[in-house]
Amino acid sequence: MSNDVLLEVRDLTVEYATGHTPVRAVDKVDLDVRAGEFVGIVGESGCGKSTLLFAIAQLLSPPAGITGGSVGFRGENLVVMNDRQLAPIRWRNMSVVMQSAMNALNPVKRIGAQFSDVMRAHGNTSAAEIKERSETVMRLVGIDKVHLSSYPHQLSGGMRQRSMIAMALLFTPDLVIMDEPTSALDVVAQRSLMLQIKDLQAELGFAVVFVTHDMSLVSHFSDRLMVMYAGQTVEFGDTRQVFDQPAHPYTSGLLDAFPSIRGPRVELVGIPGSPPNLAHPPAGCRFQPRCPKAFEACLTVPPPLYDVEGVQARCLLHDDELNATVRSAT
Repeated sequence: MSNDVLLEVRDLTVEYATGHTPVRAVDKVDLDVRAGEFVGIVGESGCGKSTLLFAIAQLLSPPAGITGGSVGFRGENLVVMNDRQLAPIRWRNMSVVMQSAMNALNPVKRIGAQFSDVMRAHGNTSAAEIKERSETVMRLVGIDKVHLSSYPHQLSGGMRQRSMIAMALLFTPDLVIMDEPTSALDVVAQRSLMLQIKDLQAELGFAVVFVTHDMSLVSHFSDRLMVMYAGQTVEFGDTRQVFDQPAHPYTSGLLDAFPSIRGPRVELVGIPGSPPNLAHPPAGCRFQPRCPKAFEACLTVPPPLYDVEGVQARCLLHDDELNATVRSAT
C-alpha cells in the first residue's frame, strides 16, 4: 500500500446465502481512498452500494458475508480480523454514519448519553473529558450544546443527521463512511449538510466515502466518483471528468435522469427497465438489456474495466481490438 492510500479494497466479493443460489451483491470491487479524499459512490437502489460500505466497515451480518478479496486499512487487512481486533479501529480510526439517523440513534436516550456510551466503550471514562469532547463535536457540526440533553425526536431531521456526524467524529477518525446520510432531508437541508461535511473535512483532514443514489448531490463535493451497477464498478474516475465526459452508457443514463440548472431546458430521459436479478445476472455485460448502445458482443462477452483517458469504464465500446473486428466484418 502506498503511503498516501488510506483504504485499499481489492477484489472484494460479498454474497447473500439465500436458498440454493447465493446472490453476489458485490462482485470483485477495487477501491482506493487517499488520506483526506472525498470519494462518492452512486447507482440505483439494489446495485450493491450499501453492501459495499458495510463490507468495508466489517458490519455485515448473516446471510451476507465476504467470500473473497481484502479490505486494507492503514496497512492491515480488516477481513481477517475478529471483533476483538476490530474494536480499537472502529470509531477511533474508522466511523460510519448510517442512512437514517432516526433509526440509528437510540430513541429513548438523550444525545449526550449516547455520546457518553461510545466514549466509555472505547476507554474514555472521565466524565469531564466526555462532557468537553461532546460539546466540542456538537459545536463542530453547528448544534448548540444544550441539545446534548435532547432526545432524537426533539431534533429536526437535519439536526439528527448532524448529531450522527458529531458522534462519528468523537475520536477524530481518519475515515468516515457515510451511507446516504441526506436521503430523508429536503434539498435545502441536503446542501447545508454537504457544505458542513466539506468544512469539517477541510478542518479535520479525514477521508470520506459517501454513498448516494443522487448524482447531483456529489457533483460538486466529491473528488472522485465510482458508479456501481449490478454489484460491479462500471465507471470510476475524477468526478468532473465523469460528469463532463461519461465513459459508460449507464453513467450517461444517470446524468440524463436529473435536470441541469444551466443551459437550455431539455427533456429528462430515464433508463428503461430495472437492474437485473443478481441471483441470475445476464451473460456478457450486465447493463446490455437496458443499454441503447449494446451490440452483439455485449450479449456474451463480460467487459473488463478499460482505461479511458484516466477513467476506468466497464464497456466493450472501449475495446479497440473488438471494435476493429466488428468494423471489418461489416
